[in-house]
Amino acid sequence: MTRQPFRAKPSSPQIASVVTDLPFRPQLVRAVFREVTSLQVSRPAAWAAASVTRTVLTAIIDGARSAAAEEARKRLIPKDLISAIDRNVEVEVGSAWYLHSPTFHGLMGEVRDADGALVSLRERRGARTPSGVAGAHRFEAGVRRLLGSRGVRAVPAMVRDLDGIASVFLTALARDAAKVVSEGGVKRFGTVSLVVPGEPAPAPLLKDPLLALSVRRGDGRTVGRDDVLAAATMQLFGDLRQRAITEAAERTRNTSAN
Repeated sequence: MTRQPFRAKPSSPQIASVVTDLPFRPQLVRAVFREVTSLQVSRPAAWAAASVTRTVLTAIIDGARSAAAEEARKRLIPKDLISAIDRNVEVEVGSAWYLHSPTFHGLMGEVRDADGALVSLRERRGARTPSGVAGAHRFEAGVRRLLGSRGVRAVPAMVRDLDGIASVFLTALARDAAKVVSEGGVKRFGTVSLVVPGEPAPAPLLKDPLLALSVRRGDGRTVGRDDVLAAATMQLFGDLRQRAITEAAERTRNTSAN
């Protein structure tokens, strides 16, 4: 009798759908967390972080795709990335990447020190390359999968920028999630509201469901799903923040918090 080879199966259909639908694999997400914290990272936390990053990159790609469509182009170029950020300030994330990308060099403007001397780009970058920038190349496969899912292609320079933004954003998200664990909750929570000149500012949303994430529950050794969602409230704002948190919560709703 011939022995059949063993094939590992996902523990549930929900788990299979979460893993296959995310362009950034949980193993990659955990590797990013390991670079910024020694805490354990739960599986739902890794999925949530991958989902939030996916939502952010999708918003950027969709904005760039709209800009390219106006010029009847099907392939995205770095100029489309600039247009996407100019049209929607919510997607201006991963700012540490901008100092390392030729796409943004002409947009950074001059920076002068206290004596009025011009600060060079090299000085502004610093002596050490941030881990998110150094590891940006790891995201190329996921970025290309995401581009394909949105029905577009991109030139190599555009892929490089999307790699960098994804890596820097996820690194910051992991760092803030670890801080949520160590501080026992969100200690720097804020909101952004649009105010019309001459009209009173809107009343604060005292029952905003996002504020529930400011109080942490769980042990102090593991980054959980809600810690990642709380970190997203610090990294994002506006409709993009709401969408990212909602989508991540939906993708992980059938799993435990830790």
